[in-house]
Amino acid sequence: MLLAKRKLKLETERLTLRPPGHSDFRDWAAMREDSRDFLVPWEPSWATDHLSRKGFANRVYWAQRSIGNGSAVPLFLFRRHDQSLVGAITLDNIRRGPAQAGTLGYWTGAQFARRGYMREAIGAVVHYAFSQLDLSRIEAACLPENAASRGLLEKSGFKYEGVAQSYLQINGRWRTHVLYASLRSDRRGRTDAG
Repeated sequence: MLLAKRKLKLETERLTLRPPGHSDFRDWAAMREDSRDFLVPWEPSWATDHLSRKGFANRVYWAQRSIGNGSAVPLFLFRRHDQSLVGAITLDNIRRGPAQAGTLGYWTGAQFARRGYMREAIGAVVHYAFSQLDLSRIEAACLPENAASRGLLEKSGFKYEGVAQSYLQINGRWRTHVLYASLRSDRRGRTDAG
């Protein structure tokens, strides 16, 4: 499904989710720099130009192309009452055909952590993926020791599925991840026994 024909914007109780734009650079770079120590342990190594205007422009162009060709939905999270950038969420690696699946990734600034913003964003993106993109499965992975992310996924309705050895390079090392998924018609854990 090509999304370029209409402007993508999702609303939650407290947030507006929309693709990044060039005008977001300063807020994004400042938040990433201020939250560096909070984010680096959980993310792939930052490129040398990670916080540069050119690096950000490349992100914006990638987001536009990805939304246009239906391969990803990268969104920034803005608090509605003051338009503060809170973080970002991306539904990436969208696979069509028999899979109808995508992979969820997210981050938030240190000052906005543990306030329920990301749970709102995940709920909106999962609903959008199932109802508008007609996906059947949303996958997510995190480091086993990332208790906050594991708890967030579980509270957002994701179910633990297992472990993937050397799944992603995080902070410069191949790291094992725990895998979670949310299914459009999830009957796991339910029975019809009466």
